[in-house]
Amino acid sequence: MEILLQPWPWYVSGPLITMVMLLLFYFGKTFGMSSNLRTLCSIGGAGKYADFFKFDWRSKRWNLVVVLGAILGGYISVNFLSDGATIALSPDTITDLKGLGFQNAGATILPSEIYDWDAVLTVKGLSILIIAGFLVGFGTRYAGGCTSGHAISGLSNLQKPSLVAVIGFFIGGLIMTHFILPLIFTAS
Repeated sequence: MEILLQPWPWYVSGPLITMVMLLLFYFGKTFGMSSNLRTLCSIGGAGKYADFFKFDWRSKRWNLVVVLGAILGGYISVNFLSDGATIALSPDTITDLKGLGFQNAGATILPSEIYDWDAVLTVKGLSILIIAGFLVGFGTRYAGGCTSGHAISGLSNLQKPSLVAVIGFFIGGLIMTHFILPLIFTAS
């Protein structure tokens, strides 16, 4: 039973991802989470307000299984396959995060300084969520897909735009981590 409580090694999860990608390729499908959000918005009637959401969402129903799988997989992994151990972070990372005001770095997956209701229901917390949500939505639309779609599906199909997008994601992540995050979260 102990083995179930550990993360799956690369030699198990990697081939499983490869099998899924081969099946999608065989059936002429692509993978990405942002397309699921577009489908859900379309189902909800967003096509009345924006042409982007006017498409045959029924042809994308199969992709909604990805959302269900992500929700169920997350629930099962947290509640049945997790031993509750803290996240293994490097001591240097913990020190850096404490310098930014994250007191329990690695103790939980979601830091309370960002995700607790006390943090969310502040001007700073709401501003971060609104601006971040806008930037993620804009970036996903501008890049023609999300990180999972480009990095997993696009790269495995050898699409040059996906390579450019993934390089951009990494550059953006480095800029956020080393320049913007320290401006937003500083120890008080």
